[in-house]
Amino acid sequence: MLRGKNLIPDTYHLTPLLLALAALANACGGQDASEAEDPLNTLTAAEEAAGWRLLFDGETTDGWRGYNKDSFPTAGWEVRDGNLFTIPAVGEEPEDRGDIITVETFENFELSLEFKVFPGANSGILYRVVEREGEPMWYNAPEYQVLDDSAHLRMGTMDMHKHLTGDNYDLHASLVDASNPVGEWNHAGIIVDSGRVEHWLNGHKTVEYEFASPEWEALYEASKFAEYPNYGRTAMGHIGLQDYGDLVAYRNIKIKRR
Repeated sequence: MLRGKNLIPDTYHLTPLLLALAALANACGGQDASEAEDPLNTLTAAEEAAGWRLLFDGETTDGWRGYNKDSFPTAGWEVRDGNLFTIPAVGEEPEDRGDIITVETFENFELSLEFKVFPGANSGILYRVVEREGEPMWYNAPEYQVLDDSAHLRMGTMDMHKHLTGDNYDLHASLVDASNPVGEWNHAGIIVDSGRVEHWLNGHKTVEYEFASPEWEALYEASKFAEYPNYGRTAMGHIGLQDYGDLVAYRNIKIKRR
């Protein structure tokens, strides 16, 4: 949820949208042989038996809609080759773009997905999202940061502590540096169970905390969210993906209630 200069090269914006997506996917690394062996956006029999469900079928945006909207945005997102892309604007910024959320709401859950960031990209996975008219999604929902860490560290425009991939944005810094290089897929996991939260990145636990604990309250009061009284206060909410106007790919999005 960083607010800074877009580092996507200008040439990306000059190419027609669908051609740009294909070219960027190839340039920044498509599926390798091992990835291609596993069907995308599917569940194994064991996962189904354990209660996992897909939130993205790889072909449509069914089950998602725009934040504070009745339907899915007509711009800013694209489903292609089994991936859900949040994409840069081509030319004038379209009005109907923005963050998206699941139609369903969740309280205690385990979320699993993969993401790939492209050069300079910024996005986020938000949870327990509550819609409030006139307020952006990040006013009230915790965020698992998704970022091209190296590019934003080079910018040097702000303190990146608690602002890197896998962090709980502006509250908790990652315990380990576990992100893969730009252009490679990462696996993200978020577990929320009776107020206890864990962030996972590529098999490593990056964050652990408890909502409304004394530690959480102190971190909240010291964060940018202190002026937003609804932040982190609702147990039931949507899963959200942030449209920051950069190119990020998501896939294999699945969830299990706990």
